[in-house]
Amino acid sequence: MDSEIKEEVPVQEKVVLSGGVETLLLQCGPWTDLFSDQGASRPKVLILIIPGNPSFISFYLTFAKALFSLINGRFPVWTVSHAGHSYIPKDKKILGASDDSSAQKIKDIYGLCGQTEHKLAFLRTHVPKEMKLVLIGHSVGCYISLQMLRRAPELPVIRSLMLFPTIERMAETPKGKFVTPLLCWLQYVLRVLCYILFKPIPEFIKSFLVRFMLKVNNLPKECFSLSLLEPFCLANAVYLGAQEMEQIVKRDDEIIKKHLSKLTFYYGTIDHWCPIEFYNDLKKDFPEGDIRLCEKKMRHDFILRWSQEMAELVADWLKADLSKI
Repeated sequence: MDSEIKEEVPVQEKVVLSGGVETLLLQCGPWTDLFSDQGASRPKVLILIIPGNPSFISFYLTFAKALFSLINGRFPVWTVSHAGHSYIPKDKKILGASDDSSAQKIKDIYGLCGQTEHKLAFLRTHVPKEMKLVLIGHSVGCYISLQMLRRAPELPVIRSLMLFPTIERMAETPKGKFVTPLLCWLQYVLRVLCYILFKPIPEFIKSFLVRFMLKVNNLPKECFSLSLLEPFCLANAVYLGAQEMEQIVKRDDEIIKKHLSKLTFYYGTIDHWCPIEFYNDLKKDFPEGDIRLCEKKMRHDFILRWSQEMAELVADWLKADLSKI
């Protein structure tokens, strides 16, 4: 199915500053600087993908390109990495950073709260405040999206999609029960191991290993990312994961109720991070909400195998909202 994605989709990967941290941004569409495009040439909506953990945004490229094509290229589709999750070559030019130089330093920016502030800082710095937003959260990106709505209610969000949402009781899930001891009790050991194992490996060997892993797992070449074997990125992913297990406990019903009309939840039937009982509970508590259950047996990591199918669903859900723009 992914072969149906149009190859001519314009894509740019660039490094920007957000909250003072170098951040990788993946842009689908001809718009690379929303402040420089004025008048009729400026799009009225930005579709922003907030990834899961780890946020290797190259894995979202196929999904983003498919979605861009399915909405007929009318609006930009961007994916922003989490702070500290992307390998940035030393010679990589940082673009669009001028307005971020005066930003206040974000406390614990690699943690769960800091990652939320990091996304808000990105919007303040790189997106005109009057531009309408569609937020597409995946996994912990859903939790971050809800927290963005809580902390910045003035955001002009017209729709927020929650794909396989890890927004409650993470440590109690089948996956959570397995990884919580590793992430919470042994996180410092894991972070040290990341450096011991991967720091000495030369970059060209890392490149070979990543390409080999992609080939063995039958994943497209465009998923390539050296972040997969970069100790700094992996250590930050472990740190964020530990905070997820400890802090994502109670579902934020207050913010869900307040923004229910613009929220769409999509739960999996074989998802060990947010089991069907979470879907049933949310459906029972918010019967009027747009809360859906996957009929295609997609896995939590849909970006690896089901990008086209998910993009088709998302484009269909957004059809009514985007037709009004």
